[in-house]
Amino acid sequence: MAAVARHRPAARSVKSSSSVSTHNPPPPKQTQQSVSLAKRLLFPQLPAGTDLPPLLASSSAPPELNAELYDFIALALRAFVNPWWTKITRYDKEFVVEVNRILTVVIRTLEERLVNTDLSPLIFRDIPALVTQHYKDYRNAAAKVSTSYAIGGAASLPQLFHQLQPHMAITAEGQIHEDYVRQAVDHILKTCLPSEEYEPETERYMVREIILKVLLGSVAPKVTQPWFVYKLILDQLGPPKSDDRKLILFCQPSGTPPSRPFFSLHSLTFQSLVVFFLSAVQSISTLGLTLINAYKQTVHTIKLVNESSSRSASSTPPVKPTPEQSDSDSNDPARISGNMKRNPSPAPSSGTGHIVTPSSPEGTSNYLDGPLEMVAELLSMHDRFASATVMGIVEMVCAAFTPFLDKFLPYMLYKHALSAAQITKIVGIAKNTLFPNGYPAPPPVDPTPEEQVVIRENLGKRILEKIPSAASPLFGPTPAARLETVNALLDPLSSAACNKHLFLFILDLILLTIFPEMGVSNGSLGLDAYSSAPDGSDRNQSAVGIGLRPDLGRTLSITPPGSATSR
Repeated sequence: MAAVARHRPAARSVKSSSSVSTHNPPPPKQTQQSVSLAKRLLFPQLPAGTDLPPLLASSSAPPELNAELYDFIALALRAFVNPWWTKITRYDKEFVVEVNRILTVVIRTLEERLVNTDLSPLIFRDIPALVTQHYKDYRNAAAKVSTSYAIGGAASLPQLFHQLQPHMAITAEGQIHEDYVRQAVDHILKTCLPSEEYEPETERYMVREIILKVLLGSVAPKVTQPWFVYKLILDQLGPPKSDDRKLILFCQPSGTPPSRPFFSLHSLTFQSLVVFFLSAVQSISTLGLTLINAYKQTVHTIKLVNESSSRSASSTPPVKPTPEQSDSDSNDPARISGNMKRNPSPAPSSGTGHIVTPSSPEGTSNYLDGPLEMVAELLSMHDRFASATVMGIVEMVCAAFTPFLDKFLPYMLYKHALSAAQITKIVGIAKNTLFPNGYPAPPPVDPTPEEQVVIRENLGKRILEKIPSAASPLFGPTPAARLETVNALLDPLSSAACNKHLFLFILDLILLTIFPEMGVSNGSLGLDAYSSAPDGSDRNQSAVGIGLRPDLGRTLSITPPGSATSR
């Protein structure tokens, strides 16, 4: 017994040592697993415990945004560069690092331009104008189908729409020419990269093709599909609301008598009067506190908007051209230098080469006119008397507050929509969408026609559910009329070929906003002249096949695809 007792501690010690060795992995393996893909692929020479260098030059950029951007770049390089580069050589790891260095220079230059560019005209004026014109042209083209205007009914809807919105980078069937986007990306690299970095063709071509592959191979085919647009809107609207009343009636036992009203001849007692009085006092006090809080929040917001506007006006003085620039720009007012900043308030005139609305009075921006006109066109509000009257009243009220709204809308844009947290969320969503499992997602499989019809029907029902009961007469006097209004809202998004036109025009508009030196003047044709002819007969046909809409006054200076000078 003594011998057995002497051996027991040894057995316990062996068991404990074996359990420790089994459950605790060795430190080198744990360190190897903690290294991220961006560090292993983009910065293989950094020590294991060292943080990645900041990708964005701005000190206000959060570390989460840098991490998301690094992950996106690493996944893109692993998906589009490593598969063929490892076939050439399996030992050269510096090529991917060099491509990442070039991308870093481009991203920092883009960051500087975005910081020095006012995006308010793009969001509140130019993009709503494009969406409004897209709906007008689609409805005009749909009205001409199977008529003599459609070559005796032989022309399809995409062909008729292409005649109203001609673009040299897209065919009537909706096929985007890669050479157009390739040259646009090459212009961006030439502007962003130093001359010594732009001259080597190999790395520049690789970066250009990576961007082209992501843009035209993954983004454009997905976001232009009608079912994808419907599904995206359906997800943003949230789940359908449940009928709580039906649920309560369903859960109530069959033998339970219905509850009596709070006040009746039998229940009107002193206690019920006290409870009712106290409930009324509580409701009144709650309403008063809500109004006081809303008043304080409104005053605080107005103060912040005015302070933000005054700081923007003092920090961005108007740019005065030098005599050399004035002489060189006298013959071509659309060309400007790449380092000029956009003046957010007031809106720059058309002579500076920026995208503006010629009909806007000098000194005002009228940022709310574009969204209101877009909403009126989307919902066909001018076709009904009640909705047209309400829209006219809303426009008059907004016109009275135009100076404040021109400050309030940009403030809300940069405070919420373009905040660092929102941009980080958008980058994360794009990364998870394009690389769901760490690799590019397979091409989107189009749902069957039956499934597409179900998606659209569910979206129409959800939109009707979201309409408040007080505003439902504005969509039509009867449920059938409201359903017709919702169908008219969704019809212009039902063609992938037409959606690609809108995608390409918005892409051109974004490029011209960030890189105004890429634009060329397209004449003094304005929005009023463009939209005056519903059938498009008075439009500037000399702009056929050019990047941006002629109504916005400027186009991309890009060689037509297939010409002798285009690559």
